[in-house]
Amino acid sequence: MVFKTSISFLQQNPTCQKLYHHTHKTLQNPQKSNQFFHYFLKSITHFVFLLYSCVSMDSAIQIGTASQQSSTPAPAPVNASSGTLGRHLARRLVEIGVRDVFSVPGDFNLTLLDHLVAEPELSLIGCCNELNAGYAADGYARAKGVGACVVTFTVGGLSVLNAIAGAYSENLPVICIAGGPNSNDYGTNRILHHTIGLPDFSQELRCFQTITCIQVVVNNLDDAHEQIDTAISTALKESKPAYISISCNLPGIPHPTFARDPVPFFLAPKVSNHLGLEAAVEATAEFLNKAVKPVIVGGPNIRVAKAQKAFVELANASGYPIAVMPSGKGLVPEHHPHFIGTYWGAVSTGFCGEIVESADAYVFVGPIFNDYSSVGYSLLIKKEKAIIVQPNRVTIGNGPSLGWVFMTDFLSALAKKLKKNSTALENYRRIFVPPGIPLKRVQDEPLRVNVLFKHIQDILGGDTAVISETGDSWFNCQKLRLPESCGYEFQMQYGSIGWSVGATLGYAQAARDKRVIACIGDGSFQVTAQDISTMIRCGQRTIIFLINNGGYTIEVEIHDGPYNVIKNWDYTGLVNAIHNGEGKCWTAKVRTEDELTAAIATATGEQKDSLCFIEVFVHKDDTSKELLEWGSRVSAANGRPPNPQ
Repeated sequence: MVFKTSISFLQQNPTCQKLYHHTHKTLQNPQKSNQFFHYFLKSITHFVFLLYSCVSMDSAIQIGTASQQSSTPAPAPVNASSGTLGRHLARRLVEIGVRDVFSVPGDFNLTLLDHLVAEPELSLIGCCNELNAGYAADGYARAKGVGACVVTFTVGGLSVLNAIAGAYSENLPVICIAGGPNSNDYGTNRILHHTIGLPDFSQELRCFQTITCIQVVVNNLDDAHEQIDTAISTALKESKPAYISISCNLPGIPHPTFARDPVPFFLAPKVSNHLGLEAAVEATAEFLNKAVKPVIVGGPNIRVAKAQKAFVELANASGYPIAVMPSGKGLVPEHHPHFIGTYWGAVSTGFCGEIVESADAYVFVGPIFNDYSSVGYSLLIKKEKAIIVQPNRVTIGNGPSLGWVFMTDFLSALAKKLKKNSTALENYRRIFVPPGIPLKRVQDEPLRVNVLFKHIQDILGGDTAVISETGDSWFNCQKLRLPESCGYEFQMQYGSIGWSVGATLGYAQAARDKRVIACIGDGSFQVTAQDISTMIRCGQRTIIFLINNGGYTIEVEIHDGPYNVIKNWDYTGLVNAIHNGEGKCWTAKVRTEDELTAAIATATGEQKDSLCFIEVFVHKDDTSKELLEWGSRVSAANGRPPNPQ
């Protein structure tokens, strides 16, 4: 097939025809032999290039991203009439691993949606609003490696901004596609609907410029192919969202650049600078091998670097205890024999903070230090004792900082250079005392939060995943010990309340093999409740624990006021109304431990194939002790007086 296509192409190529005629005439006139050989060499070079181009187009090897399975089928054959921008975009999404696209229709994206619907390997998931569609793409990207959402011009684009900003902060490649104005309207000084009433269509684009790694406006078919491929490639390489605007009149128009199967998607692998890698490994090994009680702490950027396996390799080889930063939970194996808990300064899990902060050397792998993860800048760690390993840079104490050294390469190479040292791990085991059990309860005693999470712990397994909403669930879920293969997600850097509803929808849609357990506060739920509807429509079987304590508890512990009290809803009544007899959904109200036990038994038994919504009533002041400590420290950091001028 390769040579058939190539010969056919070359027979029609003017350069090849010219070479043939020139050769024929020259051979009849030996005096021109020097000119012939000069021209022959020049032409044969061009011939080889053309042949290579044909072979490359026909036989390029498809190399998937981390999110793509090696068994992804090749694109189906297309003819010229179906070679359109809309079909090309749909195929590209499938090639990079997207199987579900979250959308809200609007007049500027309707024809594009037709092409996405027509792609047999793609499902279009209609959401109740753009914010939730963006949150769903965020959750999907966490499980699948990449996500996508489609909105309409400006009114949709500006609605999805908050979700895309969150994905940017969490280093998630989300492809945000907006249906744009008709290509003929650009530069005409016309005023369009869905705009702010000015003949300038760039407001949406300008808003996305600071929260996406690349922005392209496709209003010309000639370069549409290049723009789309560049945007998708950049999002995957940088692990950040991309913005693609597509004029509403273009998706269905055939164009020569889309006339044949797309060249298979390809991302060139990144390779560390060899000398830099060698220097970083030698300096780090020397630093750590001199230490008495070193530790390793995993952070959220392990996801960006796709370095989970290399992290475990280092932990196994070194013998050091391993901890996880709160925002990295779920990326570090908690079933590992060296795991000691969450390092979160003053609110670390039991005995973990003491071991980390008393170490004489610590390797932070992929950390993000902010006021929340540092508990109001109160971590007791010193830069001169720290090795900071980021996705493409290693910094050694107060010494050298070496770039273009990739995390996976570095961790694997370092594992081979370290002497085994289990001193800190043995210290942890000496001081560790197992957590106590809740006090003995009396009959019909109101349910306590710590009792709720004891029961949630009991239902976790390798076929579950935990989604933790911003709020006290952060602290309670941090104390859950994740079994092997149990997923865990929360949004710490951006901390947008309401994120978890959409994220649960997206994650559950991507991770069909897991049952998602979402822990959501009542205040957060009120922001994004509508897309419970989409979960039911998609046949998801998530268990949602709605923690009803009458307000924004996390805000109360930072700074209280009447604005932290919310109107109470009949949450199960709302979900039943949304259910409306269509699909599988089961709800329960829980006020005591006995009721909780019965509800969980039903949710994991006869209703195991349904979406289960369990409303848990707790006292408004029933919070984790960690939230009380964290809230006071964050409040102090927020309330610092201005520096003297």
